[in-house]
Amino acid sequence: MTTDPTPRMIGDDLAGLLKLLNDVDSAELKLTVPEGSQRSTVRALGIDPLEAQIRQVFFFDTPDLALNDAGVVLRVRRVQRRYADTVVKLRPVVPADISDELRSSPGFGIEVDAMPGGYVCSASLKGTLPAEAVLASVSGEKALSTMFSAEQQEFFSAHAPGELAIDDLSVLGPIFVLKLKLPKKTFSHRIVVEMWLYPDGSRILELSTKALPNEALNVAIEVREFLAERGVETSGQQQTKTKAALEFFSAELTAERQRD
Repeated sequence: MTTDPTPRMIGDDLAGLLKLLNDVDSAELKLTVPEGSQRSTVRALGIDPLEAQIRQVFFFDTPDLALNDAGVVLRVRRVQRRYADTVVKLRPVVPADISDELRSSPGFGIEVDAMPGGYVCSASLKGTLPAEAVLASVSGEKALSTMFSAEQQEFFSAHAPGELAIDDLSVLGPIFVLKLKLPKKTFSHRIVVEMWLYPDGSRILELSTKALPNEALNVAIEVREFLAERGVETSGQQQTKTKAALEFFSAELTAERQRD
């Protein structure tokens, strides 16, 4: 989504966020930097791209993004020199609507993502698998569903629209991602930097930090002040990496089918 560039939330929005923070497991504060300010941000924060970890992200949806429209995100991420990770994500969610059984699952979590001008609460069921298993599935050698656990498949089926199954979906991706963490000596809270490189040459630079729910607002203020002191743009129009990726590959799939 693209959010209102307003740098703070007031009134009912803030009250709603404060109430929500009482019922979630974690909070992640995010900021996307406009393309015109990305080079200056890299310099201001002393970011060394050679320190970045390489990632390759795949999404799965129908060409018309029926899953996304239903609030379901299916993602697999290959990570340099590590196991791949998988997630079935549902958003937005109301924490009170989630069963105690699901909340007690080791791979399950409820998180608030907040950025200037808005926030969303999501529920995620995560898993891991060998990186080579991802390549086997996205190439068509194995079914897409083999990348996800039985619990993830059940969670997916409970929220996917209609009779849509994982193996009915198209591969959307990959997106290449560079990720690094700023040294802790730079700032008291760990700031993660991600550069998402889209096939059309566009890119999204995101800065994020995680916080305990009861500390999220104070951390947000501290991060904002830290970035402002270094001249980082914090009031620009916000983007979400997932939506940009889904829309790009959806358009690509649609164009391919029209040519066929």
